[in-house]
Amino acid sequence: QVQLVESGGGLVQAGDSLRLSCAASGRTFSVYHMAWFRQAPGKEREFVAHINSSGRWTKYADSVKGRFTISRDNPKNTGYLQMNSLKPEDTAVYYCATGSVLTTESARYRDWGQGTQVTVSS
Repeated sequence: QVQLVESGGGLVQAGDSLRLSCAASGRTFSVYHMAWFRQAPGKEREFVAHINSSGRWTKYADSVKGRFTISRDNPKNTGYLQMNSLKPEDTAVYYCATGSVLTTESARYRDWGQGTQVTVSS
């Protein structure tokens, strides 16, 4: 099992940037694929981005493509989500997750962090 702790959320204005971090401990982080999901109030959890175990391949939801960048630093056991040009509709709790399958389906990820709140004001 991988323990995940997100940080870096906060309250920002539209157009601002934030970088979320996901610190991993426990089993070897570098062997697992990693993803970011988000959940807004009253909505289902949705896929944001994922990155394969080596960091070579990434995929983004259409809603964040060109604004968000997912990355990872395996020697530091940390993943990141750089969020630029934030919009009010990006407001949500953001979760990082790891798993053995590279997919956009949240149910396929085994380990999850507790989430970090991102609020974007207009």
